[in-house]
Amino acid sequence: MSFVVSRTPFRVSFFGGGTDYPAWYLNNGGAVLSSAINQYCYITCRYLPAYFQNVHRIVWSHIEVVQTYREILHPAIRAAMPAYDFDDSRGLEIHHQGDLPARTGIGSSSSFAVGLINVLKALRHEDITKHELALAAIDLEQNLLGDTVGSQDQVAAAYGGLNVIHFNTDGSIAVEPLALPPERLALLESRLMLVYTGSNRFSSDMAKKIVENIESKNDRLRRMHKMVFEAAEILRRGDLDDFGRMLDETWRLKRSLDPCISSSAIDDIYQKARAAGALGGKLLGAGGAGFMAFYMPEGSADAVRKALGTLIQVPFKVDEDGAAILEAYANRPSI
Repeated sequence: MSFVVSRTPFRVSFFGGGTDYPAWYLNNGGAVLSSAINQYCYITCRYLPAYFQNVHRIVWSHIEVVQTYREILHPAIRAAMPAYDFDDSRGLEIHHQGDLPARTGIGSSSSFAVGLINVLKALRHEDITKHELALAAIDLEQNLLGDTVGSQDQVAAAYGGLNVIHFNTDGSIAVEPLALPPERLALLESRLMLVYTGSNRFSSDMAKKIVENIESKNDRLRRMHKMVFEAAEILRRGDLDDFGRMLDETWRLKRSLDPCISSSAIDDIYQKARAAGALGGKLLGAGGAGFMAFYMPEGSADAVRKALGTLIQVPFKVDEDGAAILEAYANRPSI
């Protein structure tokens, strides 16, 4: 291929966050309940024609025009190119666009990693399964970049869907789709809402605080692990309002892992939503800032939206496709 476009979903993590760090699950096992959502990261990649003066052109929050991949500022691209046998003998042009802002708890860095690997493989006409794609993105972030990140976001982005993701002590990862009936899934989606708190942070920095002395958080993480399976059972055949109440419990447990996970501003947003009728919710990602997810029981949605009226609210549905190549052209004319 000479021109490829990938689309990779962001995710909402409901239960089990923290147990997906290798420092925890390699000793204790872990699991999360999460969903890919219909908000996406898009990456366009092509071979840059030789008549351009520069070798590589990278467009993200910066526009980079460089002569060698070693000069690329974007760490994931700089690490991925040699890892997937791209060098300076043939130039690349890579563009990134996202439906939601980065560093806001919706797994944007992992969605980028999954999408990047997907386009690089497609550019070379190389097949890759969703599981291989997830493992490759985990390797890129945790090993090649050395970031302190968990292993759930890459799996959610690659697979799509609403899943329980199991992290085993031998390092293996298994995905269990919940496969809810369409009407049940639609009811759940109608009761969930994302709210943007208007700030962002580097999740790896927050994660380091959680991972430090992780065994001292043993009792809370074990409860958070157990809640994954309780919540999955509720989604399958229980009262959905109990799912909302469990979100409140898991948020209180998550807040107790480190003082920096929440803030007075985030606590104020949470209290307003609860006072207006939301049964529960949580800050997404490692903590500190970004998006919050809320569960609103029947009849409360308008009141919750009104209470949070000054904040950007993002409705969402479950993405069932996961990482995808939208377009691939073998001989696309150069622009």
